[in-house]
Amino acid sequence: MSLSSEELKKISHLARLHIDEREIPAYINHLSSILTFVEHITQADTENISPMSHPLEGMVQRLREDAVTEIINRDKFQALSPQHEAGLYLVPLVINDKDNKDDK
Repeated sequence: MSLSSEELKKISHLARLHIDEREIPAYINHLSSILTFVEHITQADTENISPMSHPLEGMVQRLREDAVTEIINRDKFQALSPQHEAGLYLVPLVINDKDNKDDK
């Protein structure tokens, strides 16, 4: 499946990505090859294949011990912050309630 430059520009706009005009041909090539691969995969016959609930079904996984390994450094980090209280960082007010009342 081959994309046009207009389609690529629309996709980049929707993804909020800036793509330089010089890079468009490379992006078209890469994205088109990905879409071609996906198209190829969708043609695979999966009629007699039952869905798996887990990719490692029937296999034993080696799991690490569930142990606390991090040290809480809250006091050390909060000493660097401009304002903090009761273990919380204080930030400037962004939305004022009286501004919202005027909108109603």
